Amino acid sequence: MIHALLWICFLLQAPAAESSLSPEAVRSLNAGMEAESRHDFDAAISAFSRAAELAPSSSLTFVRLGNAFMEKHDYAAAIPPLKRAVELSPESPAAHQLLGFALLATGFAAQAIPHLQQVNAYGALGIAQLQSGQPVEAVANLQAALAKSPNDPDLLYYLSSAGTVLASESLDKLLATAPNSARGHQALAQRYYALKSFGEARKEYETALALRPDLPGLRLELGQVYMATSDWEKAEKEFRAGAKSQPGSAEAAYRLGEVLLQQGKMKEAAEELQRSDSLRPDMPETLYSLGRATVVSDLASAEHAFERVTQLEKGAPLAGQAYLALAGIHRKQGKAEQAASDMQEYRRILAVTELHPATN
Repeated sequence: MIHALLWICFLLQAPAAESSLSPEAVRSLNAGMEAESRHDFDAAISAFSRAAELAPSSSLTFVRLGNAFMEKHDYAAAIPPLKRAVELSPESPAAHQLLGFALLATGFAAQAIPHLQQVNAYGALGIAQLQSGQPVEAVANLQAALAKSPNDPDLLYYLSSAGTVLASESLDKLLATAPNSARGHQALAQRYYALKSFGEARKEYETALALRPDLPGLRLELGQVYMATSDWEKAEKEFRAGAKSQPGSAEAAYRLGEVLLQQGKMKEAAEELQRSDSLRPDMPETLYSLGRATVVSDLASAEHAFERVTQLEKGAPLAGQAYLALAGIHRKQGKAEQAASDMQEYRRILAVTELHPATN
């Protein structure tokens, strides 16, 4: 994202600024710009340096010189002339923006912030704030930048990083200030669950429930601990309680449907999974489980569910599993050609998954 922002139009300021320069300084500027157009940045730097010597009171010459260094990716060398440009023209957006980027690129994030604020460079500002230990401000500015460039991979990466830092800081504060609260025990349980310490996680969830039995989400999380240890009956009990207390939760219905499916209670599982799909349509995991739950009792419904998974997930591993299930359905329906096509798609996705396991 920085690279996309660095080369915004830093074109000449007003023509009037050029007219105040000596003819020799103007010739040096023109020579520098002509060299830049050829991507001969060493020649451009030489010409702009000469212009700055001839016109030491012109911010334009220093902006041009700094920009040439940045186009050469020599960000450290760009800082002195850009600082001089800001001194000469404190209101120059080009000087502030270039200096902010140069400082950020060389690790001086805190120093970059006021310059980036001056020109509302939200993306770079958010990155600088993240690197300066200001995750709250970083999230706000990165979100503002993403509103304009929603698919920018750098912005998405840094927003994710800022969110992770913010979440970690909030969790540390919770555990430091209220370790014996229900939320404190819930946070500890989540940590233990992530570490696969299921016994410790269960104890923490049970403590949290004893303190606040009606706290939303607790029973679903405890149910997942039991699911992880294949204790289906206890998981079902927790998921039923969660679904009862939150009848509008698609996740609660999905979790209950999934544990019922694991126990072979197909009819009940299908009912809960259909309810989950009605509450939050087109969730691939829900549809895949719904297909599994109905494949014996309602082949057409199962086929529809699996086909929808392939449409939603495209080439992802879950789509591969859906194609495998569809192959079995189509064989039962006597659609040999379609079944063969399904198997071909399954093998293709499987091959990609095995080739790039970290990305699937």
